[in-house]
Amino acid sequence: MQPISVDASPLIRLRARLARLGAPLCLGIDPHPDALPEGFPADAQGIERFARGIVEVAGEHAVAVKINVAFFEAFGSSGIAALERVRSDLPADLFVILDAKRGDIGPTAERYAAALFGHLQADAVTLSPYLGEDAIEPFLAYPDRVVYVLARTSNPSAGEIQDLTTDGNTLHEHVARWVADRWPGGRVGLVVGATRTDELRRLRELVPGPGFLIPGVGAQGGELDAAVACCHGADAPGVVNVSRAIANASSSDNWQEAAGAAAASLRARMQELGATLDR
Repeated sequence: MQPISVDASPLIRLRARLARLGAPLCLGIDPHPDALPEGFPADAQGIERFARGIVEVAGEHAVAVKINVAFFEAFGSSGIAALERVRSDLPADLFVILDAKRGDIGPTAERYAAALFGHLQADAVTLSPYLGEDAIEPFLAYPDRVVYVLARTSNPSAGEIQDLTTDGNTLHEHVARWVADRWPGGRVGLVVGATRTDELRRLRELVPGPGFLIPGVGAQGGELDAAVACCHGADAPGVVNVSRAIANASSSDNWQEAAGAAAASLRARMQELGATLDR
């Protein structure tokens, strides 16, 4: 890969793009081979072509792009090569999140960080909190990069573990407090889904500092207004991720036109909800 040219730290670039676009839209890239438009091969070539096409028409409306690396890794070396090319060609002012949900310690965590922050030059990654700060600190060794720690995710069975209570609080509340207390300043944010509005609002009240990466809007039915209202923290801006509602707006020949229109509509709705922020 060729080095990505960046003129400022990731959070500074994210703030600047938010100020310009006026909406915290994060474009999710989750190219499942079974959901590609008609005529696309269900292989690494197909998902690369689709990812590039979505960014081409929807990227201008987004402040960030979140790439789910599993959809590329599943194809082995050809998929990883496709991921490298897609990453290299993203506009330099986009805030790039690699959604890998890594969680390990010691040399393993260091090598995960080297792959995602070193080789692929992500601005941010997603991490699991289950192994404690030993799983987080190796990523923070990369200056200015951002990590988002899973707190209350948007999937239906998340509450089986994340809503367990101890000392009168849920596990996801403990995670949120731990992150906010241990790493203030904005470089460590939280993944908090939009599918449980009450818990999203509760966590924002509980930890006003960290920026939130909020999935679950669109196909999962999360509330856009709550996501926009809660994503930004006092220490760092947040983003609201939308994947399928943009990427799968159409599977016919007009798939790019439909994706671009969906992204533009979401950006406009976020602006109407008061998302113009310069934080």
